[in-house]
Amino acid sequence: MVEKKILRHSLFFPIFLVVIIWLFFLFEQVYQFDFSHLGIYPNKIKGTTGILFSPLIHGSFGHIAANTVPLFLLTFTLFFFYRKPAYRILFLIYILSGICVWIGGRQAWHIGASGLIYGLAAFLILSGIIRNDVRLLTISLIVILIYGGLFWGIFPIKPEISWESHLWGSISGVVLAIIYRNEGPPKRIWAWNEDDEEEITEEEPEQTLSDFPESETK
Repeated sequence: MVEKKILRHSLFFPIFLVVIIWLFFLFEQVYQFDFSHLGIYPNKIKGTTGILFSPLIHGSFGHIAANTVPLFLLTFTLFFFYRKPAYRILFLIYILSGICVWIGGRQAWHIGASGLIYGLAAFLILSGIIRNDVRLLTISLIVILIYGGLFWGIFPIKPEISWESHLWGSISGVVLAIIYRNEGPPKRIWAWNEDDEEEITEEEPEQTLSDFPESETK
């Protein structure tokens, strides 16, 4: 029963996020609007709104289609394994990557969710390694195998691609994996003997008061 509740909760926000992105895109197509001006335009006041809206804006069907599946899968993974800090991690990747692109990006409109995708992938990969957890390491390996091409996206290989979003998204994910290294799923230690197999779960420490999709520029 608990597992089903966790699964439902983990599915809700990824589905909500994907639906919002598609609603923006369909509204553009149906009413012939162009929301590019809601993207990030570095070092200009007019481009600050993109810090909030740029991940929701896509320039073509191919662009949004390429981003939809990895965004859903990585967000679901974050919420399933990092239930308590998941909203904070996602929000911080979202905001930090946007601010950094606004400060250091090229003079062009930066749009698309792939900066968020790079941040989530970097977080999950490094977090799995840092925590040395078999489950998280398995997920990290899957992310690397499926989205291994992410690495090349952080370099200025294609001038029409917002590689800055990829780079700063990745850096944000790496930094947050280090900051939240003591939060998330409790580590499982497996004790083996001749008669049985026993799974021992450590208590989670107390918390004190997480062709590949490409962002486009216009």
